[in-house]
Amino acid sequence: MNNIYKLIIIFPFLLLGCKPSDIDGNRIMQKIDSLDMNIYSNQGDKIYRITSPNSSYDIVKQTISIKKTTINLFKDNEIEYIINSDESKLSNNNKLIELNGNVKLKNVLQDNDILYSDYFIWNIDDSKYLLKGNIKFENENIILNSNKAILSSDNIIEFFNPVKYIIKKDNKSIYEINSENAFYNIKTKSVSFKSKNKRVRSKIYF
Repeated sequence: MNNIYKLIIIFPFLLLGCKPSDIDGNRIMQKIDSLDMNIYSNQGDKIYRITSPNSSYDIVKQTISIKKTTINLFKDNEIEYIINSDESKLSNNNKLIELNGNVKLKNVLQDNDILYSDYFIWNIDDSKYLLKGNIKFENENIILNSNKAILSSDNIIEFFNPVKYIIKKDNKSIYEINSENAFYNIKTKSVSFKSKNKRVRSKIYF
């Protein structure tokens, strides 16, 4: 993702025929009733698509504030992740994506793998997604909880201290591990743990 990106801006088409809806000093807000925007790389590959029924464009700050966000993240022109959130913001010429409130990230290929958080941030020049606040990864077998996580382009999620790892069976917790850091490989569905003091606490439920 270190290539130079050519961002396809479609604001003129979205704003055509609209009038400024909020003027506060030198700040002008432009409402967009139905946002549907695609961002492409310099090679013509689709990076992401963002849609929303209600958003606004700050002409002075050149940022987009978005409600009820849905973002499709692409890899090799195929959807890899789908993200939903209560609201989001695009800035830095649409290179910086920030999502807030009930963030839900779903892997398309691993349908049961869902990652939740309060906050998500991604700069498209970087290959990592940062998630903060009430992190919860869940599938049919496990739950991983922490307050910070990083999802890398190699499909490995790093969970930061403190981490709670729960193994489920019939929707009941049967085994619990507490560690400083944990790594989950989405492709292999494997979990590894890392601790500075080399101590990992575990509990078994009967």
